[in-house]
Amino acid sequence: MRVAIGGASGLLGTALSRRLVDGGHDVVQLVRGTPKSPAQRRWDPDAGRIAAPGLDDVDAVVNLAGAPIAGGRWTKDYKAEIRRSRVTSTLTIVTSLSPQGRCQRLLNGSAAGFYGNSSAVVDEDSPAGRGFLARVTQDWETAAGHSPVSTAVLRTGQVLASEGGYLAAIWKLFGAGLGGRTGDGRQFLSWISINDHVRAMEFLLTSEVTGPVNLVSPHPVTNALFTRTFAEYLHRPAFVPTPLPAISLLLGREFVRELLTSGQRVKPTRLLAAGFKFEQPSLVEALAALS
Repeated sequence: MRVAIGGASGLLGTALSRRLVDGGHDVVQLVRGTPKSPAQRRWDPDAGRIAAPGLDDVDAVVNLAGAPIAGGRWTKDYKAEIRRSRVTSTLTIVTSLSPQGRCQRLLNGSAAGFYGNSSAVVDEDSPAGRGFLARVTQDWETAAGHSPVSTAVLRTGQVLASEGGYLAAIWKLFGAGLGGRTGDGRQFLSWISINDHVRAMEFLLTSEVTGPVNLVSPHPVTNALFTRTFAEYLHRPAFVPTPLPAISLLLGREFVRELLTSGQRVKPTRLLAAGFKFEQPSLVEALAALS
């Protein structure tokens, strides 16, 4: 299989590229700068262009492109960039596809933030929540809905990896013994190991599943339980609550409200129904698998 990847330089794109190549597949990395190898192809999502031959020579495309959610203070301009980067990259890809073309499969990014703040169990049949991130994911998925080929949207939870993602933001703090619960700690964290996330994407590339697919472990945990488990993994105490006032000053109250003190209790119903088997379904297993 020949697969094009948007957002190939990110945490998930890099891991997916490595797994596909190791599995004997060909990967075309869509890059914004000048290509440095035959495996790279330039694209400009802002202008809606992909260099020739576009997506005509691939069997599938995985779009993971988008400005980092925690990449800066949530100013009006940065929030617009978060949304724009996701919508324009998605529209660039779907308008490059044809129902008669070689490429007949699209996996497009989304996020568990679709469900907003919810302590109740939600799955792919649950309605969208409220808030900025919920609106962004709805716009993101609407753009993917214009795809003329078989498409699944990946509602991803917090990805656990040693080299980036959710853990990278808190590793040093916890390692210094300064980690702790966020708020009252009762909000749920829907997470997935990077290994299972990449395996799930590979699984979905040849699956007939379409529409939203929750890429999360079957076992979400509360923030308090996550805190205790991660601290135990690092052999460190976890007594100091996250300094929310300081983070609010740095990144904004809306950032704290939507990313730190709210949560989702998401179930991967469609992924399990399709026959996918998790290798690290529990938090302890996921942490133990970190390199």
